[in-house]
Amino acid sequence: MNSSLRFFLHAFLLLWAAAPPVSAQNQLSSSRERPNIVWIVSEDNSKHYLRLYEAEGEPMPHIEALARQGLVFNHAFSQGPVCSVARSTIISGCYAPRTGAQYHRRTRHVPMPEGLHMFPYYLRQAGYYTTNNSKEDYNFIKGEGVWDESSRQASYRHRKAGQPFFHVQNFGITHEGQLHFSRQEMQQQPTQTDPGSITPFPYHPNTPTFRYTYARYHDLHQQLDAAIGDFLAQLEADDLMENTIIFYYGDHGGVLPGSKGYIYERGLHVPLVVYVPEKWRHLAPAPPGSRIDGFVRFIDLGPTVLHLAGVAVPEDMDGQPFLGADIELRQLNARDRVISYADRFDEKYDLVRALRKGRYKYMRNYQPFNFDGLYNYYRYKMLAYQEWRELFLAGKLNAVQQQFFLPRPAETLYDIEADPHETHNLATDPAYAQVLFALREELRASLKAMPDLSFFPESYFVAHGAANPVQFGQQHKAEIARLIEVADLSLLPFEQARPGIAQALASANPWQRYWGLIVCSSFGQAAAPFYPSAKKLARKDPEKLVRVRAAEFLGLTGRMRPQKVILKALAQARTATEANLIMNTITLLMDSPPGYAFDIRRSMLNPEWMARPNDLVARRMEYFEQK
Repeated sequence: MNSSLRFFLHAFLLLWAAAPPVSAQNQLSSSRERPNIVWIVSEDNSKHYLRLYEAEGEPMPHIEALARQGLVFNHAFSQGPVCSVARSTIISGCYAPRTGAQYHRRTRHVPMPEGLHMFPYYLRQAGYYTTNNSKEDYNFIKGEGVWDESSRQASYRHRKAGQPFFHVQNFGITHEGQLHFSRQEMQQQPTQTDPGSITPFPYHPNTPTFRYTYARYHDLHQQLDAAIGDFLAQLEADDLMENTIIFYYGDHGGVLPGSKGYIYERGLHVPLVVYVPEKWRHLAPAPPGSRIDGFVRFIDLGPTVLHLAGVAVPEDMDGQPFLGADIELRQLNARDRVISYADRFDEKYDLVRALRKGRYKYMRNYQPFNFDGLYNYYRYKMLAYQEWRELFLAGKLNAVQQQFFLPRPAETLYDIEADPHETHNLATDPAYAQVLFALREELRASLKAMPDLSFFPESYFVAHGAANPVQFGQQHKAEIARLIEVADLSLLPFEQARPGIAQALASANPWQRYWGLIVCSSFGQAAAPFYPSAKKLARKDPEKLVRVRAAEFLGLTGRMRPQKVILKALAQARTATEANLIMNTITLLMDSPPGYAFDIRRSMLNPEWMARPNDLVARRMEYFEQK
């Protein structure tokens, strides 16, 4: 090549590189111009344990190095506080209660919404090599064409030459099971972190067991960072750092007691760091080392990857991109809203929804009598959980620490900036009445709009809606809205709610009766005028779950011994899911004052429901047999 031609080409390339981008789509039009994208995912850790977010957090040098060359997101949220729900939210880009993926874990895998694929499918269609190493844990039927590889051996190294890739590297080092040590191990295995340097969060008792558990969890973060460092070294050795956008995030909060599975900030607020190499910095809304205040939700992760890869985001996804050439910092920082959800967590049932908007967080406990600390087999394998409950039963907890074992308010409101540990409920403070009303109405409208499938009992949903959850929700949208209205009667003064409760209990719709009785239990003794109606429903209602809710209300208020009604319903249970729902009520009545005794025998139940030790019905039976 002659010198004139070389000069011309050199000048042309310089001018081309300096030119402003025409559009993200045009810049990403060929495989050579598309970034590789890597997700580094750690299990069960919220942002509260990282020095990157909290002064008392653990130093994580490799994550901090990524942050210096990238972006730190101050407000990133796992909308479901447990693995399968969080990962289902991510892989679909959709709200789990809208798609039937909100229970941990699924009683039955549900299909993706019609016409929608898991987001890596679209990357593969666009020419990306997609790999996942290795946890999936989706509540959806996966379908074809999602991953080129998904296993413990999956690697981006198996792609074709020049092929862009999307790779997910999961680390289970900080998983909850790592804290299931014995008392003997605690005494014989010292931690690198000095337990004496630990001050537990205010909702935890300050005991040697808790301090040791915190210290061990800090040690796990050190191990996690070292493992991430090894993986980053592999990318460096493969000469990929300059063409790869790297995300690091936790898959949900955790994992000290009262975090994983609960939609407090400690269960939802996760670390998120995105490293953007110089070549792709036009896709970032701020320079390296910046901290972003705008809210990022797990429904946004998939759409963001698609957008970075130049792939159109399907309209049926609920999320939106937070990175890309067309995302401005001002617009991103204006995002300040996230909806979160908690439903069945292993065998323990609950129904809680939350809306955080800016500094304020509104939580709606739809079954407030169903206290947070209700027995849950896997949780109580942790010594700290066991000790927390023992201290409560011994009357040795302060007012904040004992809330975990007491009935909750139907709604709570927290100022997260002033009260990051959510210990001071503002819902009854007249100064915050306007904020409370606005967030309550916004959450209610959002759940109706989804619509939220959890207002049907899980057993009914599995039998009638799981084949096509989104279609089922749309067909029953008006009915769900009505159930939400019945449920929200518990937010009114009792005399105002009374006509609505009476109407619900007399409804031809069994789930309105069901929710009317839950509202009665929420009011407790104040709902005494409905004792006669509840006794009649407990004896004669044709729907067994309505009979159970009636007996639950009468049992919690001490107006009737509930065992006969509930055990009869349990013996008639048609599915393991229905049995587990009933057994949740039994656990509540056994562990709440006055503490009813139930004579439950395995012969009452289908032996197939207890065939494996980890079956949910088997776990409940084991607990009952220990009582």
